[in-house]
Amino acid sequence: MSRTSDRPPLPAPRPAGHGLRLASWDPDSDADAETWLRGLLDPDFRRWNTPLTLVTDLAGVREALRGRARHEADGGSVSFRVTDEATGATLGHVGVNEINRPLRTARVGYWVLPEARGRGVATRALLLATEYAFTALRLHRMELGHGIGHGASCRVAERCGFRAEGVLRDAMFEAERHDAFRDVHLHARLATDAPAAR
Repeated sequence: MSRTSDRPPLPAPRPAGHGLRLASWDPDSDADAETWLRGLLDPDFRRWNTPLTLVTDLAGVREALRGRARHEADGGSVSFRVTDEATGATLGHVGVNEINRPLRTARVGYWVLPEARGRGVATRALLLATEYAFTALRLHRMELGHGIGHGASCRVAERCGFRAEGVLRDAMFEAERHDAFRDVHLHARLATDAPAAR
């Protein structure tokens, strides 16, 4: 068990730019819980992501969001609700996950609501989250993995300066299964890499 003093507090305010603002998810907000559930139940999300715990109702969502809040307070991850900077509308999610403080590494994941797709939301959110990880969290390496064949996620990674590093065999679950696996395309970006093209 790590000591709290080993973990720097999460900086505030939350990142903004590129027409977006990254906010916190509120487990007690009906709107946040309903949006999270809608994101998880989206067929495109379910095609490419199989969470360890399948959430199918609002009670499960609230528990999942409370778990994320506890993990964030413990320094293990940061979860962002991606919002439109002008209107405040929720567009999706981006998370800096599996933070390893000694190695200064983390993994990043994201999803975008169906009505917000095709507007560069994932690219802009990933840029903001990566900048936050390298500056505010002082991380050195960010990894991004996606299922082989997920061309849209691959393009987002490349646009944000995450270089392709190879294929991880059987590194994630098949869609909606916990008894079968699929290969993952691994990308990574270092704090010392050249800035991503805007």
